[in-house]
Amino acid sequence: MFDAALRGLIDKVKSGSMDRRAFVQRMICIGITPPMATQILAIGDVATAAPPSTYKPTKCGGGGPLKMLWWQGPTLLNPHLATSMKDQDGSRLFYEPLACWDPDGNLQPVLAAEIPSIQNGGLAPDGKSATWKLKPGVKWHDGKPFTADDVVFNWEYAKDPDTAAATTATYRSTTVERIDDLTVRILFSKPTPFWADAFVGAPGAIIPKHLFADYRGNKSLKASNNLSPVGTGPYKFIEFKPGELVRGEINPQYHMTGRPYFDTIEMKGGGDAVSAARAVIQTGEYDFGSNIQVEDDVLLRIEKGSKGRSIRVAGADVEFIALNFTDPNTEADQERSKTKHPLLSDPAVRKAIALLVDRETIKKAIYGRAGNTTANFLNGPEQFVSKNTSWEFSIEKAAKLLDDAGWKPGSDGVREKDGRKLKLLFQSSTNGARQKTQAIIKHACQKAAIDVELKSVVASAFFSSDVANPDTYTRFNADIELLASLSTQPDPERRMRTFHSRYIPSEESKWQGFNIPRYASRDYDAVIDAAEVEIDPVKRAALFVKANDILWQDTVLIPVIHRMRVAACSNTLRPVISSWTTDIDNLHDWYREV
Repeated sequence: MFDAALRGLIDKVKSGSMDRRAFVQRMICIGITPPMATQILAIGDVATAAPPSTYKPTKCGGGGPLKMLWWQGPTLLNPHLATSMKDQDGSRLFYEPLACWDPDGNLQPVLAAEIPSIQNGGLAPDGKSATWKLKPGVKWHDGKPFTADDVVFNWEYAKDPDTAAATTATYRSTTVERIDDLTVRILFSKPTPFWADAFVGAPGAIIPKHLFADYRGNKSLKASNNLSPVGTGPYKFIEFKPGELVRGEINPQYHMTGRPYFDTIEMKGGGDAVSAARAVIQTGEYDFGSNIQVEDDVLLRIEKGSKGRSIRVAGADVEFIALNFTDPNTEADQERSKTKHPLLSDPAVRKAIALLVDRETIKKAIYGRAGNTTANFLNGPEQFVSKNTSWEFSIEKAAKLLDDAGWKPGSDGVREKDGRKLKLLFQSSTNGARQKTQAIIKHACQKAAIDVELKSVVASAFFSSDVANPDTYTRFNADIELLASLSTQPDPERRMRTFHSRYIPSEESKWQGFNIPRYASRDYDAVIDAAEVEIDPVKRAALFVKANDILWQDTVLIPVIHRMRVAACSNTLRPVISSWTTDIDNLHDWYREV
């Protein structure tokens, strides 16, 4: 019945009796995101039209320097090895994907000549393949031609388990074949409802085969070009100081007409979010500051400056607490985090901690305009948000839950059971908002007789890709940790498969993989496996809601705040920011309005 109704709506759009906007609104009402609705029209053989560009300059260059601040500076410049958004951003300065997401969640071609559709023969009606036509004449920064061989190589590189790529989840279940120099076909083993994953957005940026072919597999971290990128982007690499500075200069041979606008580009790392906001809004020393996670009352005072402003973009970003299901203090097979956690393996302990997170105070004292309380890990697009969850703050209920589970206060006032003290190490990156959040939670835990030790790790180390660094968030050498999950595409699949058991990070995977709680659930895995091949959009949306609810029921993590993405921007800069990707995925469209 649904298929017939959907076909009827598609036919109305094709005949002109219903416009595209009305169709999208109907899809939103049944839980389908605007980008997914657009793809449904494409599969239904309805021609798509790209929205008009807002880019005004008519010539390449002449815009002077663009100076940007990331208080968490990138530590490497390879998109496949990027374990955090800062490294994706640093890589994206130079490397490009086939397509990116615009602010409305529409696909825009970058290295592709066009977006695949039924009309142009790019999309198979059975959902089992997508064919990309590549833009002719594109060259790498060293003058070598960009071809289909580069695209196929990136698939081979990322799917190789020995490469330990952060992008392996995208490429391991696909086959990419070369049709000719400017055409590649992605083959899916099963009908794939969200085909626009591979080679799309910042995580889909493409590295050159001729420089990385000798560094596949277990040699991936030895490539010198991990630190000196040679891409196809609007800016060419000049200098990189890991965690501190990335510099580039204009690519006069860039493949987009009239772009780029700026003559040089700089991404400065380090410091903190407050100083970054001040350097843009008050002093005007910089043009743009990313991820301004600053207490709202502090930002309101900074905004009295006249050089810049703050901008907010609503998406699906969430600040959350991860609970370690394995023991970070016990070594097995010469590796920690392989044995069951002695405290957090008890569901009562996990649920008690959830009851001790005072979200309302955290919102009022820290996030203000930039966030809302939430019990969901999946907070957007709105149509995917579960209505089945709830949160509560109650020290009394947490204490009773622990009492009933046998965790009684000892002589020192700390709860214990079977000789084990309820003591937890709570870590996060160094950031004023996060340290205040940690303090609020610790205070409530103390009232419930739980001993919490706080640890803050310098952001450049916490989010590092260095496999030898024991303090990275993926190593998770603590009991609980506070961090954010940031959206990189408008579809929930990539985000929700994070907690599939196949993505548990380990020494063998070079600590790649984002299932940092080390959560293994057959039920959860089955739901994600089903969602990845479900063509019916209503059933697929329901599966993602169910996956969110399993995380909530099992207290795998504790969502705290549904965050808006906040940036600082000079008054003259015209950035193009999308909530569905990284801040600079549309950097080629940035310019300054004098």
